[in-house]
Amino acid sequence: MRINQDHRLTRVRRRDSPNFDARPDVDDISLIVVHGISLPPGEFGGDEIEALFCNELDHPQLLALADYRVSAHLLIDRRGRCTQFVAFDQRAWHAGESAWRGRTGCNDFSIGIELEGTDTRPYTQAQYRKLGSVIRAVLAHYPRLAADAIVGHLEVAAGRKTDPGPAFNWSAVLRGAAWLPDAAERPA
Repeated sequence: MRINQDHRLTRVRRRDSPNFDARPDVDDISLIVVHGISLPPGEFGGDEIEALFCNELDHPQLLALADYRVSAHLLIDRRGRCTQFVAFDQRAWHAGESAWRGRTGCNDFSIGIELEGTDTRPYTQAQYRKLGSVIRAVLAHYPRLAADAIVGHLEVAAGRKTDPGPAFNWSAVLRGAAWLPDAAERPA
């Protein structure tokens, strides 16, 4: 897996979201934000997440979300299949009101990766494997990214968001990304 000149991953499914705009500085990609999402909440395997990111949501239980304009660069489903919605050189609308290391507006300088899941149910090994491959490709392509710049949504939107939650195994991500020989536990 690698990133093409068009700032998209090779060997992943592509579905274009209309919910993005230009980054203020394309050379300032310096953060990865890991999210967890399931639609309807707690249910897996449907097309509602994709519909949300593409402004096509019509599920009767989710009509309150139909007017939201959100996206992520990537979605990794429970089987480890990856779909890219926004090119990495564009700003996806995933973090909302956010701050990291004194900088606000994390969407400006981050890559958003959604994993299909919940805060309380374990993510799958297929998801961890795919996420590790994605992280390796992204780290190789964007020189401002570093191992300590991979965070959960809860770390950039404290008090507002909780994902990917306590069920997310940061050690598995660190091992899968293979940029640390012995992965340390992420703080809770």
